[in-house]
Amino acid sequence: MTPRAPDAGYPFLEFRRGVWREIARYVRRDAPEVGTLLELGAGYCDFINQFPARQRIGIERDPAMRRFAAAGVDLRIASAADLPDVATGSVDLVFASNFLEHLTAEAHDRLLPEIARVLAPAGQLILLQPNHRRCAEHYWDDPTHRTVFSDVNITPFLARHGFGVVKLIPGLLPFSMKSRLPKWPLLVRLYLWSPFKPLGAQMYVVARKEARHLER
Repeated sequence: MTPRAPDAGYPFLEFRRGVWREIARYVRRDAPEVGTLLELGAGYCDFINQFPARQRIGIERDPAMRRFAAAGVDLRIASAADLPDVATGSVDLVFASNFLEHLTAEAHDRLLPEIARVLAPAGQLILLQPNHRRCAEHYWDDPTHRTVFSDVNITPFLARHGFGVVKLIPGLLPFSMKSRLPKWPLLVRLYLWSPFKPLGAQMYVVARKEARHLER
């Protein structure tokens, strides 16, 4: 039996791995060849464990999550705002799910330049974010949320930090794993690829460093 982390507010859910396997498959469409993957806020490692990359680095502040990292995953217990010991220009994909909304504006000002620093010239930043415009009634159910993001403000937010959005889907997934998202992997796959997304409240964002930022 898989051990559970002590955080009762973020319990281990057995079905989540199957869901994340299909999400990883979906992300591969936009990032088919990844040498080095960096995941921010890796949590139970459900994404990073299942995404194929030659090197997989996860940043997570909860040491209890170490036990969930698969063999070959370099899970570093640290604050993601500083990206400790990640070499400049070494990362092909930075991925974060339900992460940026937990940070303050000051933390964003530290983190986004670090993401730009570690990304290779052709690297990508891919985000799954609650879309406030589609889930306003539940957005603040989590008391650790600090910042509002929506499909309206995410593009200018990233542009201020030197990133250009190349893909934005306003509602790819429901707001929470506890929602009525289908749990069987095949149904999740069909849901992700369907043009119809009932309950879609999490946006999917693919961004790259803009040319002016590459010149620095």
